[in-house]
Amino acid sequence: MLLEQLNLMNGHLVEFLIRFGLNMLVTTYVIRYLYYPVSRRKDYFFTYVLISVVIFFLVYLLGDAQIKLGFAFGMFAIFGIIRYRTNPIPTKEMTYLFVVIGLSVINAITNEKLSMLEVVLANIFIVIVTYILEKIWLTKQDISKIIRYEKIDMIKPEKSEELLADLKERTGLDIRRVEIGDIDFLRDVVKIRIFFYAPDKGKHMADEGSI
Repeated sequence: MLLEQLNLMNGHLVEFLIRFGLNMLVTTYVIRYLYYPVSRRKDYFFTYVLISVVIFFLVYLLGDAQIKLGFAFGMFAIFGIIRYRTNPIPTKEMTYLFVVIGLSVINAITNEKLSMLEVVLANIFIVIVTYILEKIWLTKQDISKIIRYEKIDMIKPEKSEELLADLKERTGLDIRRVEIGDIDFLRDVVKIRIFFYAPDKGKHMADEGSI
């Protein structure tokens, strides 16, 4: 009896290690080699890795498969609410967040009807689609940067074209659009997120600066 229990525990341990290793391998590849080279956002890199690990453990350690699925959908709902009730998270970063959560849930769910081969194939398909979208279709690197801008009168809607032209001239970047952030009327400074294509492959700017 004890021997059977030990064998069962060893079997569960092996499956746990395999699933955890698969999850870390796939999510690390997506975050490090697909997301990070384009965005260079270390804060999101840190967040994605930890979220992946924590969600994997939470889902895997839950006993019932239905509870696991309910928890997984609950996590998607929570992060959806966070998306709309906090400071805006860029759409691309939010998409990668859902990819990381989805991979962690897929790798953690244990179900008799779901074979390990199906789990591996699901991981492969997600990575392939992400790779095609990021590296083949979206050849230009879309980068955003937060700057502190002192011409506060230029943020008026009717001066949007002048603002864009001034930012292009002063930064030398092909800025496509801007988003107005926090406004400090005491210092006459406004935070603006600019969106532009990378001027050269491998060259990236710091996340926040001043002009």
